[in-house]
Amino acid sequence: MRVKGTLQSALYRLYDHRIVRRIAPGEQVPRHVGIITDGNRRWAKEFGTTTEHGHRMGAGRILEFLGWCEEIGVEVVTLYVLSKENLARPAEEVAALTDIIARMASDIADRETASVQLVGDLGMIPEPLRSQLIGAQQRSASGEPTAKLLTVNVAVGYGGRQEVVDAVRSWLTEERAAGATLDEALESLSEACISEHLYTRGQPDPDLIIRTSGEQRLSGFLMWQSAYSEFYFCEAYWPDFRRTDFLRAVRSYGQRNRRYGR
Repeated sequence: MRVKGTLQSALYRLYDHRIVRRIAPGEQVPRHVGIITDGNRRWAKEFGTTTEHGHRMGAGRILEFLGWCEEIGVEVVTLYVLSKENLARPAEEVAALTDIIARMASDIADRETASVQLVGDLGMIPEPLRSQLIGAQQRSASGEPTAKLLTVNVAVGYGGRQEVVDAVRSWLTEERAAGATLDEALESLSEACISEHLYTRGQPDPDLIIRTSGEQRLSGFLMWQSAYSEFYFCEAYWPDFRRTDFLRAVRSYGQRNRRYGR
């Protein structure tokens, strides 16, 4: 069994190397990758282990995934790790999940090449997770900016509809502070106004969005930003998501003809 596993690993490495060689530089590599890390609980159930263990395995896979992204030159990654709906799960699971997310964000902040940006409604995130996440964001921002190759958006307490509502509210507040009347504000409203007040403002929209576990829906993830994104759905549960799966997604993206609705 061990010999078989070693041979299989060697074949995967060879296959990965061939895929990387076929990925052309520049436009074929997505600048921004969104990832819906789905399937931790089902993975745990299938393997007869605890839900908490499934989430911990998923967090470990995220750290590996960021390394894969850095390897091929991805600039921005958005991790969908805790939705608004997830906070309604049993208290014991939420407590374990928030602890895992806090540790994961801290580990990302400790990477010299990555910076953490929080994406979501921080007001609904329970303490001490909120303070820990803010601390990780501040710590990652204190390093040498030129060394930061990858921006990692950690989507926690996130809802796509709420993000659009918050963007409109932020824009209206800004217009009111500038002395504009409601009619003047509405007259100037544009898509750019909304984009400039999203959680991801200043970043490119996601080129590629990957969802694991076989589900084929966005579940409210980056609803505004994903208008022209390419999607890739993978059958593997997130803890089983391999470098090979990621490279296949990137290769699929590179083979598509993006028309941006034209």
